[in-house]
Amino acid sequence: MEPSDLPAVLDDELRQRREAGYDVSPVLDQLDRPPREVSPTRARALLDQLERLPRRPDWPYVEPSDREGIEAELPPASPPARPIGNAELRDRIEAAWLGRCAGNCLGKPVENGAFWTPERLRHYLELSGNYPIRDYIRRLDPMPEGFELNPCWTETTKGRVVAAPRDDDLDYTLLGLHLLETRGFDYTCADVAEEWLLRLPYHLTYTAERVTYRNLVNGVEPERAAVVDNPYREWIGAQIRGDVFGYVCAGRPRDAALLAYQDAVLSHRGNGIYGEMWAAALVAAAFTATTLRDAVEESLRHVPARSRLAEALRWAVEVYDSKVTWEEARARLDERYGHYHWVHTINNAVACVFGLLYAEDDYTNAIGLTVQAGLDTDSNGGTVGSVAGAFAGRGGIPRHWTSPFSDTLRSGLFGFDHSSIRDLAERTFALARTYACQRAQPVSRLDRGDSTSSRS
Repeated sequence: MEPSDLPAVLDDELRQRREAGYDVSPVLDQLDRPPREVSPTRARALLDQLERLPRRPDWPYVEPSDREGIEAELPPASPPARPIGNAELRDRIEAAWLGRCAGNCLGKPVENGAFWTPERLRHYLELSGNYPIRDYIRRLDPMPEGFELNPCWTETTKGRVVAAPRDDDLDYTLLGLHLLETRGFDYTCADVAEEWLLRLPYHLTYTAERVTYRNLVNGVEPERAAVVDNPYREWIGAQIRGDVFGYVCAGRPRDAALLAYQDAVLSHRGNGIYGEMWAAALVAAAFTATTLRDAVEESLRHVPARSRLAEALRWAVEVYDSKVTWEEARARLDERYGHYHWVHTINNAVACVFGLLYAEDDYTNAIGLTVQAGLDTDSNGGTVGSVAGAFAGRGGIPRHWTSPFSDTLRSGLFGFDHSSIRDLAERTFALARTYACQRAQPVSRLDRGDSTSSRS
């Protein structure tokens, strides 16, 4: 950590502590200027004081970070879902990969929740004739005054997509696949740390992951890397890494959640961990769900029941059930959770749930509504793309979303650029079969010619 970074860390840590139920007034009372304007030496001293503050006695949530404590807060797991035939499983895994790539690509040009509010997004999309979203974002020429797409628009907008573009969300999916292939299903937090340092460029990491990476390089042991000067430990960085564990544990959401835990704990704590476990469980549930609503309902069983994330996800379902429009639901999200940063776990998870519930089981609706919600558009588009893709199968994803990729995924991960998406799906399928065999659960119905679209 550079000393010059400490005032910003102090400011973000004050916010994190308040959100997590701590009374930070003893530290605030010592400030005679905004936290970002104090000296690095003063910021260091105040950060050390924050570490010693107790949580408020009236805090109503229970949010452990250790695996034993988390499992104690989970309701019993449901029995394994119906067996998935080989052909169906292979099809849905490839659809999940493709769906993730497309949802991520859709959200990339407008990834800036502070600028691209739902209102600004709607205005721009209406100007481009793409509201509600039915296709990739178009770049208008000339761009209307007051609008600016991210620099990646040159490879992510309509007519310019020639491969699935590089993104940290997809880099971590690749890295998770490699981790399971090389370290096995019993991989450790230390294994994740080693793979990061070997394959993940530092400047392609952000928020919690960048802090964790820096801590590892500075000699902090992996088990503590998430808690040293890391005010982003409940942000979305772990949630974007959970999908591959859902692919491998198709139809077994509890297994997916627990498999994701060891990855999440390297960089996150509390709701940051739960976000990755939830995303993994949600993806796994989608492989065998009869509706996207069913997948969402199942995913709630794999989040600690007395946590803020569980409360938020239950609230999202209640809002949907109240029969309000998607626009009204999105407005209520800001009213209730607008105090969180636009890349926090909790508000983004709710945006994903709204996208899935209002999608009417349609892939395009799912990723379109999710990206229209703003916040972390590419991350949420990717997560929902995985879920809706696994649910729909390849035949349920319109080809205009996937044909521009030419079976190619770009990556900043060492050794993975220009990966074949079809090959990644084949490798994931092999892992899923191995995992199922090790758990003594049937996956394939050999020699039955099972359909790739059957649901029961």
